[in-house]
Amino acid sequence: MLEVRHDNEVHVEKVEQRPVDSIAFGLERIGLFAAKAPIVSCIILLVLIVAAVFGIKRIQIDDSLSQLFRSDSKEFHQYQEVTKKFPAEEFDVLVVVEGKTLLARQNLEKLRDFVTDLQLVEGTRGLVSLFSARQAPAPGRLPAALFPSDLPEGDAYDKFIETVKSNEIIRGKLLSEDGTLALIVLSLEPKVVASNDLGKVVGDIRKLMTDDLADTGLNVQLSGVPVMQLEIRNAVERDGLTYNVLGILAGCIIAIIFFRKISFMIVAAFPPLIAIMLALGALGWANFNLNMFLNVMTPLIMVISFSDSMQLTFAARDRLIAGQDKVTAFRNAVLVVGPACVLTHATAGISFIALQFSDSDLIRKFGEAGLAATIIALLAVLSLVPVFGVLLVRNEKTFAVKFQGADAGVQALRNFCYWIAVRMVSRPGLFSLIAVVFVGSLAVVYASLEPRYRLADQVPDKRQAVAASNRLDAKLTGANPVNVLIQFPKGASLYAPDTLQTIADVHATVEKTAGVGNVWSVETLRRWLAEKAGSSDTATLQEYVSLIPEHLVRRFVDKEQDAVVVAGRVPDLDSSQLLPVVDKLDHELDTVRKAHPGFEIAVTGLAAIAARNSASMIEKLNHGLTIEFALVAMFIGLAFRSWVVMLACILPGIFPVVMSGTVLWAMGEGLQFASVVALTVSFGLGLSATIHFLNRLRMESAPGVTSAVAVERATVLVGPALILTTVVLACGLVVTVFSDLPSLRLFGWLSAFSMVAALFADLFILRPTAMFLINLSQKLKRKPV
Repeated sequence: MLEVRHDNEVHVEKVEQRPVDSIAFGLERIGLFAAKAPIVSCIILLVLIVAAVFGIKRIQIDDSLSQLFRSDSKEFHQYQEVTKKFPAEEFDVLVVVEGKTLLARQNLEKLRDFVTDLQLVEGTRGLVSLFSARQAPAPGRLPAALFPSDLPEGDAYDKFIETVKSNEIIRGKLLSEDGTLALIVLSLEPKVVASNDLGKVVGDIRKLMTDDLADTGLNVQLSGVPVMQLEIRNAVERDGLTYNVLGILAGCIIAIIFFRKISFMIVAAFPPLIAIMLALGALGWANFNLNMFLNVMTPLIMVISFSDSMQLTFAARDRLIAGQDKVTAFRNAVLVVGPACVLTHATAGISFIALQFSDSDLIRKFGEAGLAATIIALLAVLSLVPVFGVLLVRNEKTFAVKFQGADAGVQALRNFCYWIAVRMVSRPGLFSLIAVVFVGSLAVVYASLEPRYRLADQVPDKRQAVAASNRLDAKLTGANPVNVLIQFPKGASLYAPDTLQTIADVHATVEKTAGVGNVWSVETLRRWLAEKAGSSDTATLQEYVSLIPEHLVRRFVDKEQDAVVVAGRVPDLDSSQLLPVVDKLDHELDTVRKAHPGFEIAVTGLAAIAARNSASMIEKLNHGLTIEFALVAMFIGLAFRSWVVMLACILPGIFPVVMSGTVLWAMGEGLQFASVVALTVSFGLGLSATIHFLNRLRMESAPGVTSAVAVERATVLVGPALILTTVVLACGLVVTVFSDLPSLRLFGWLSAFSMVAALFADLFILRPTAMFLINLSQKLKRKPV
């Protein structure tokens, strides 16, 4: 019960509720078992924590750029096949050297020394640069290097540079048309890229960049898959530490400010922190890998568990202030608030289950990890809050006397909640109508959002790799590969006329496709030999290929010589801009397929897969979110056994999603993987406030109590905890803005915004809507909430 004094201050006078059926079917009583033997429970907890520490050490980092698109689709299996046959791109470090004086004689000498030193870096297996170019071969003689050992001087040097810039092999591929940017492709050993030695190798390359080119005035940056993977790996490790530290600090600081006792801070904040450790340990033992999504598991577990931990602690605290002993207070808190805790975790679990309908293995794994973490968090909070409360709370009578008249922080929040509740229940019909119109308008804006995806969103954008890729986009048509795989008929030879003609036709088609540049294949070499050496016979081509280092040949011809690849590059554009390019290329290749029916010709490469699959995958996730709205509403309605509750939770549940979508629209953004996943998870988590309020409203509704009074009481009793937890949760999520990964920054701030929007919906939409529906049910002579 509540007492409202003449000074408009609201005080808790009585905390007993009439007995009602549990909306969790008695599952909340799990939390009572540990409290019966708190010492034994702590010993078991210590064992679990030790096991969790070893589990955390088992966690590896998945830094693959293709992780989002792993699936059972034909396109991804084809991409995997290409990377096995032609693995060079997966192990290439791209060294981008740029400057207006790049081809000055002194700088060119130093650049050649730098290239020579790069070949000596441990872990490298080959290198391609403008210095790899050869002159046209004379009959019966090996082709000479394009760059002589001693560079010419004066006018001869200027003429030589013009020859270099016009060389067909390197022009527009390894050297920009204006001669201001050079690309050096350094191939690393596969075992180095897959190991922790990658950091040392990249560090050695950076040291050479400083030692050899420091005084040239040239700008040198690194890109390529290994560098991007290393930057992702470092960012994930760095972010994990940041999230843990800042999330813990946020929870502890706010808990100690409002509870003003160390013991209550531990009771409220430590169960979520232990839940984080136990969940991560379980994920480690289950062989989950950290990646761009699983890296936010720490703040997500905090979000899932801290809200319920605070609600339990607040409920027990009110009972202690009312004079109950600590065992009774925490037991009653579990029985009263526990059912809502079970239901909030269940709705969060449904959100993670919804991610199982994604085509992406990565997102499905994230859903599995989130579901496991949700179950662990529920068990940890329900068990540890009463255990810590029984062990740590001392002198209950002294505590009750002290805080009955000196609870300024919580009292201010109660007064604020009461002020809102009184106004919301004054005209429930009007406010409900406004809410319907407002949420409906936001939903129209949300529906206009289009899918967006760029490969660069997976890579730290505050590091070198993205900046270097942007320069390649500007000067060499792009850094992202789009490949055309050509598989020969059984028994066909690489040097058969029909095979070479097929390669030539595919090469020409790729070259003519707008948006694709830097095209390489066996045809590149054949054309050059025909033009410079005047020889187009296959014997010369075969002889020249045999002279090229094997690691270069394997870029275009597989080891069995039954397949080749025509490699092109495209800029890192949004998938909606790349998809027309990929589709047009695939369509144009139909002509080649008809002319050479025995050959299998397919457009592949990471950029092609991203362009083709990202939009459909994002749309599928978004449709799943829409279905989730209805399923969760029905689930909550069944748990409460009330159609009023089912309808009441729809608007406040949808509001955070459509409001966040409207913010994305206002910023000119679309729906990305990170934003859809954030909204899907936030929807389930945001309903926590709704469920706790409806649970309390159900208990406050008694014979002789008007619906308005019941809403006011429920608001005052649960409101302060909801406000505090929203602040903590938003802080715990918004720390991701410190991440170098754009997708994680988007996930973090959007989730934090959604949590704040959920609180707004709970205070200003749920109250009048629930009041209106209760009055309607009473008029229809239905059972009230």
